[in-house]
Amino acid sequence: MGLTIDAIDHIVLNVSDVETSAAWYQRLLGFGREDFDPGHGKARRTSITFGQQKINLRPAGADLVEWFTGACPTPGSDDLCFLTQAEPPAVVAHLQACGVAIEEGPIRKQGARGALRSVYCRDPDGNLVEISSYES
Repeated sequence: MGLTIDAIDHIVLNVSDVETSAAWYQRLLGFGREDFDPGHGKARRTSITFGQQKINLRPAGADLVEWFTGACPTPGSDDLCFLTQAEPPAVVAHLQACGVAIEEGPIRKQGARGALRSVYCRDPDGNLVEISSYES
């Protein structure tokens, strides 16, 4: 095969309200925020960042010419898994302290590199957010 993919550079998350979503990910998961000009006369964009990763927040109903995107851009249709070094009881305590309902967990799951311990919650649009740590 002539092509090998090394990593994901960024993803785009469709959201009902960019400000609400950015604030939720910043408050709950400690993400950074970046507002930027994509160039080519396009409207400013907002990203949330962590480590070397970036998630662009695409407002629902955005002009499809303005945002080149998937065929069915729908808020609340994604499942996201984020890795942490924190143990599941600490994740549960943090979610509870932030007033975020736990959907499931801690529960054992299979990740890309082995067994995970995961806790699930939902973001403001209903996307399923899995917060996981690899078993030692």
